Amino acid sequence: MSTEPPQYPPPPDDNDPFRKQPPQDSSGGSPYSTPPQDGGGSPYGTPPPPPPYGGSGSGGGDPYGGAGDPLAGMPPLAPSGKRVLARILDMIIIGVIVWLLSWAFGTSELDVDPDEVQYGKSFGQSLLAAVLYIAYDTFMISKTGQTLGKKWLGLRVANLNDGATPTLQTALVRAAVLWLPFAFCCACIWTAICGGWSFFDKPYKQGLHDKAAKTVVVSTG
Repeated sequence: MSTEPPQYPPPPDDNDPFRKQPPQDSSGGSPYSTPPQDGGGSPYGTPPPPPPYGGSGSGGGDPYGGAGDPLAGMPPLAPSGKRVLARILDMIIIGVIVWLLSWAFGTSELDVDPDEVQYGKSFGQSLLAAVLYIAYDTFMISKTGQTLGKKWLGLRVANLNDGATPTLQTALVRAAVLWLPFAFCCACIWTAICGGWSFFDKPYKQGLHDKAAKTVVVSTG
């Protein structure tokens, strides 16, 4: 009885596509691995945006991108005293216009009785003053960041987050917080408190209107 030799499978074919392995690059890594990122930037090569005010942008979350120092990379903050002087100049400018309009329409801010002094404020005139102040501040700040008073004293209003000139909406919020109470109550008392807050505020020397609009006042020269 004859014995047949055992049958073995044929040797593997090197051209079999199911046995091919994915090619390896020269560095030995997988072709599907994520390419290394250079310096922590985007894998798509998009450069990071420039930090505000020319700062380093490597800090820990303050609006100016300073590392540890909240004032790093920004122009010097305006002295509060110069801010007050600029505001007085602006009030004189608008005050003259209000006085002329009040005189033309026959209204008076103060009624004074020689025997018993009584101060009666005209609501119409106060409202007119508030509207003019808001319109003046909003237009000038949104255009250049400077009212006439600020321009003469070398000051500028800037956004807290990027140093840009405030938008019309931001300038309107800032002006409304400062001047609306002027028409209804408190008059100059609120203006003094709102602006005078910058004498005590740290670290950005903001008035209450600056805080509401997220702005600061810096020196231009």
